[in-house]
Amino acid sequence: MLRIQSVRMAYTLSGRAQLLSPLPLYTREDARVLGLRLEAPRWLRVRKGVYVDKKQYLALHDWQRYAVCVHAYLRLNPHAILCLESAGVLHGLPQFGECRFIHVYDPRAKASQRYGDIRVHTSRDPRRVVRVGAALVTSLLDTVVDLARVMNPSDALAVADASISAVQGGSLRLDALIARGRELDNPRGRARMRWVWDHANALSESPAESISRAVIMWSGYEMPELQREFRYEGHVDRCDFYFRSNGAIGEADGWGKYELDEPAEAARRLRDEKRREDRLRRHQHPFGRWDLGDAWKVRPLCAALDGAGVRMVRPPVPAMLATLRTRSRAKPWRPPTRETDATA
Repeated sequence: MLRIQSVRMAYTLSGRAQLLSPLPLYTREDARVLGLRLEAPRWLRVRKGVYVDKKQYLALHDWQRYAVCVHAYLRLNPHAILCLESAGVLHGLPQFGECRFIHVYDPRAKASQRYGDIRVHTSRDPRRVVRVGAALVTSLLDTVVDLARVMNPSDALAVADASISAVQGGSLRLDALIARGRELDNPRGRARMRWVWDHANALSESPAESISRAVIMWSGYEMPELQREFRYEGHVDRCDFYFRSNGAIGEADGWGKYELDEPAEAARRLRDEKRREDRLRRHQHPFGRWDLGDAWKVRPLCAALDGAGVRMVRPPVPAMLATLRTRSRAKPWRPPTRETDATA
């Protein structure tokens, strides 16, 4: 039962939040107490004077490696105030790849500066600072607004959706995000932020759904209704996307929900899902299914929609689709194989 709960929690802010480092961090002082020799090739320095087990570190997903680096920085700078993606680690906001920088907010600084992989930000617009676990971070509201101005549009949409989605554990309201964005004097990223607010939806239940919705829109397809319920044969079935023109159903699947590490539970869930899909097909609903990797590649998602007979109603927007392939704020990106690789 604990295993099932842990997988479900990965789809919520609290489940994604990394209040502690994913790996033990060792300083030279720790090593002396424990009788360890922090030498290569076993040990990897992730920050001056802070080490982790190299093999374990390289086995982590990108977003987990970033969390390790954020906590290594906090180990040396416990009074620093994290912001942007670094604050997102503690808030449990969706992370996409390994961010290039540790982002720190310093309201006393005269100008924003960069020191190696540390970016220190200041602003004429004060941010609210809160404590999450043992760390100081910009508030969830300020963090989401700041990210909406600088992240790729689809990633920013996933962050905003997560923050307002009750299913994902979000506690914010869209009107509060809009109001906070209007208060800021800095004009940077306003057009992108407004796009995010215009398309954010509290019904989105996962980052995969948010990214998929952006791809559907930019690819020119009919915009779907979210979380539509159907009552057939004594069952209530809910779908991720419902396309009204032909009754098609789209599902943006994350493999984590099938409990693939628990064979008996996985078999039960896969059976139930197959019966659900067959039931919906019997009632004349064409079906398309894809995962987050398919959405990022675009063509597999479009093929699934074409196969389900979903119509294109507007020209595609290549410029927006191109943003799915570049992440200037992340280190070189490796495509994830499962939804949890990038967003858990």
